[in-house]
Amino acid sequence: MTTSSVYGRVHSLQSMGTLDGPGVRFVVFLQGCPLRCHCCHNPDTWAIDGGTPYTAEELTKRALRFREYFGDEGGVTVSGGEPLLQPAFVREFFTRCHEHGLNTCLDTSGCLLNDDVLDVTDRMLLDIKYTNDADYRAYVGCEMNKPLAFLERLTEKGIPTTLRQVIIPTVNDTDDNVLVLKRIAEAHPNVDKIELLPFRKLCQVKYDNMGLTFPFGRLPEPTKEHMAHLQSLL
Repeated sequence: MTTSSVYGRVHSLQSMGTLDGPGVRFVVFLQGCPLRCHCCHNPDTWAIDGGTPYTAEELTKRALRFREYFGDEGGVTVSGGEPLLQPAFVREFFTRCHEHGLNTCLDTSGCLLNDDVLDVTDRMLLDIKYTNDADYRAYVGCEMNKPLAFLERLTEKGIPTTLRQVIIPTVNDTDDNVLVLKRIAEAHPNVDKIELLPFRKLCQVKYDNMGLTFPFGRLPEPTKEHMAHLQSLL
């Protein structure tokens, strides 16, 4: 592939991540997000004009430095923000990764759809933040039908998918919510894993420094015991 003039705006890089897809991964957090989730940990990723510009070629060279640590399951993950705000850049980066035999994973809210990117994505991490439309509208800023339509497209393409949900006390930490999430997964044969992630408030300092109110700052974090109980339902 020739040198490209397409630049991506990158918030941060993680050289050997273990939480964003299978195995050890080089994780790219892109800048920009159209959503305003009440539980968002990274308000500093919202502005699309922030971050540091990189070419896909530059990022691929960085990822290849860690190739020996990826093993059979690892590779690269692009997260955000919302990475599909920069689809041309993600497609080029993933295409270059494939040229070097690197596995590609996309971490998305599913609020935007781009088949060009899906065509070069080996695994998807898809957030299903809530299991009803009212909560999506109130706490995310989009309709639930968008991530569900995204999931349908992933199923059509047969892309292996992990569903993820942050468990927030008093909002979605109920048995019923998790069982609905389980039914959504069971209706889509490409979904092979569900991850329940505990709500955390370490991001409070970011909101304070930016002069913003953390919408869910008043809520407690879930206990290990309750997380274990909800996990047992799956």
